[in-house]
Amino acid sequence: MRTPQQPNQLRAKARELRAQGLSYNKIAAELGISKSSVSLWVRDIPCPERFRYIHNERRVEGLRKYNAARSARHAAEIETAAAELGELTDREILISGAIAYWCEGSKNKQNRKVNRVVFINSDPGLISFFLRFLDVAGVDRDDLILRVHIHENADAEAAQRFWLEVTGTRTSQFRPPALKRHNPKTHRTNVGDNYHGCLRIDVRRSGALYRRIEGWASATMTLRTLTVAQDEPVS
Repeated sequence: MRTPQQPNQLRAKARELRAQGLSYNKIAAELGISKSSVSLWVRDIPCPERFRYIHNERRVEGLRKYNAARSARHAAEIETAAAELGELTDREILISGAIAYWCEGSKNKQNRKVNRVVFINSDPGLISFFLRFLDVAGVDRDDLILRVHIHENADAEAAQRFWLEVTGTRTSQFRPPALKRHNPKTHRTNVGDNYHGCLRIDVRRSGALYRRIEGWASATMTLRTLTVAQDEPVS
């Protein structure tokens, strides 16, 4: 029968075993004490290299599984949300396209009048949707002028080829790229093969279209305001 040891003796023995490289579980089993007591007594002793390796491997594997599960969950949520909309009608495309333009397109300012449709963005999906919006609005693709805006140290020719494929337009519709001066002091993350700059889309003779877009966007936002006001309880 093992003779009961005093707490100080147990603590000293636990520290000795830890220094020899034993794990918390083995120390607890050896001394007949809880793992939490072992952790409290030996936490200042550096973890043996082999346990540190195992811990890191488990941590990396745990993070990998967590990220994979989260990505799968997010993808399922996105797919479910997309299915809720289904196929958009022309009216819905005009509404959402007008709001997209009002967020990202050029607009008249008090000191600067545009009166034409100019849209610029770096998202290929949004560019494709805007072109679909223009189709529904009755704009001929031949009336589009395109220009790539990109940093001067990037591959402008490759970027133009990328946007040419995205838009399905002709090379002759592209103007020379607009190059942004590179600032070496700025830490940029939009670099590498996936960086294609922004695409600017100008619509020729688009004053009337601009006013229609302004009307669609205004009506959409006004209807939303009226709906909210009508839903509010009368005091």
